[in-house]
Amino acid sequence: MVFELNAALSEKLHILSAAAKYDVACTSSGVSRKSKKGELGAAEAAGICHSFAADGRCVSLLKILFTNECIFNCKYCINRASNDVPRTSFTPDEICQLTMEFYRRNYIEGLFLSSGVMQSPDYTMELICESLRKLRLEYKFNGYVHCKAIPGASPELVEMAGWYADRMSVNLELPTEAGLKELAPNKTRKNILTPMRQIQAGVAESRAVLGMKGGNQSAYWYTQKRLGKSLPGSTRDFNITTDTDNNKITDKNISITTNTDIVLNSGGGVLAQWNRNDTSRGFVPAGQSTQMIIGATGESDYQILSVTEALYQRFDLKRVFYSAFVNVNNDSSLVVNGGQPPLHREHRLYQADWLLRYYGFTAGEILSESRPFFNTYLDPKCDWALGHMEYFPVEINTASYNTLLRVPGIGTKSAGRIVNARKTGRLDFASLKKMGVVLKRAIYFITCNGRMMYDFLKVEEDYITRNLVSGETDVVKGFGDSITYKQLTLFDDFQLGHI
Repeated sequence: MVFELNAALSEKLHILSAAAKYDVACTSSGVSRKSKKGELGAAEAAGICHSFAADGRCVSLLKILFTNECIFNCKYCINRASNDVPRTSFTPDEICQLTMEFYRRNYIEGLFLSSGVMQSPDYTMELICESLRKLRLEYKFNGYVHCKAIPGASPELVEMAGWYADRMSVNLELPTEAGLKELAPNKTRKNILTPMRQIQAGVAESRAVLGMKGGNQSAYWYTQKRLGKSLPGSTRDFNITTDTDNNKITDKNISITTNTDIVLNSGGGVLAQWNRNDTSRGFVPAGQSTQMIIGATGESDYQILSVTEALYQRFDLKRVFYSAFVNVNNDSSLVVNGGQPPLHREHRLYQADWLLRYYGFTAGEILSESRPFFNTYLDPKCDWALGHMEYFPVEINTASYNTLLRVPGIGTKSAGRIVNARKTGRLDFASLKKMGVVLKRAIYFITCNGRMMYDFLKVEEDYITRNLVSGETDVVKGFGDSITYKQLTLFDDFQLGHI
């Protein structure tokens, strides 16, 4: 292990930005906040993406670790304690300096701050909190901040970070507890779920007192509410004044236990630091997310999707991110899929995740114990539709909004446009195309005024499957032996100069 004790700021930046590239942060900010007089920066709900370019023209986050030193020895992590890699750490002032100077140069719109675990979870979390405090109060930064909570840190420090950050996340790391014990023996599911539950409860309390400041409801929450489905463990039936929730989700090797040991303040809530912080932003106003590594252990797609559904139901997450496993340590015991990152599998999980959050599907509808893996050639929505041909074809001029969402080629926006347009007249296929319906998929599953688009079309599973597969470019085309995992970086061919 090589410690870069006297590393220049540019060298630290190179090491700690490279070490952070396996944390997924490709998301919109999820919060809207205008600029303030005397402060620098603003946040827009759709203004953050994670597409870095060498010249800084892309809207992006400065994604760095506070330190890549770590006392843990997770087998999948490049920063594990047993690896002989250069180690260094920022200081809180260096974090602030980098963020402010890059923002002024229009290279970034916000900060994504994660960290290895240095000395102890509390010690690391305290340094992160000090960095965010300085950034907000001393450097007057009003822009977007995404902060990782360190599992095992005290509730007081997690809460403190929540008052300064816009979004927080606690990485679930691996889908099952068995996988976590195998690859990350220093981490426990309880230490991961406890701060996740604390953040959820704090967001709910902040929302109740401050209105929508303090976290908007997730898309999953609104979708399930629209369908009239109960959300066990959601803010609708989560009692903030209790410190335990004995709900448990179990499905063979899947086990998400939501028991918590949240320290409550004397007022009965989970937020004890109202008077010591600026509440104008609210508590974690952009909500929380998590990340799972896909392909490092032997879970099926059905198990992973079931865990995702449980997380949305129990913790009101904004997003669950999936990261295709990359064997960065060249550990022979972890080689899967011929050593290639399972990017196709990651892609299918994101498609299915979208169905869970916006389309009203359940994990049990998309996959099952008897069919635990995604179809290689068809996206999950088409695959579901072909397995339920009894529901099709759907008449466009009479079908409900929720029924339209189940039709391949019709999304949430186009379904809404169809419902609104039907108020003034009947629709035909030309109208659907103008509304954004993907007719090359939808024509097999819909009728307009009782007729299909072409008389020769057949509502048969084999016929539709052949046409869909032949007409679609395989999503894994080119994902062969030559694939490399490389994330574009803000600092490619870029001279930092003086900051």
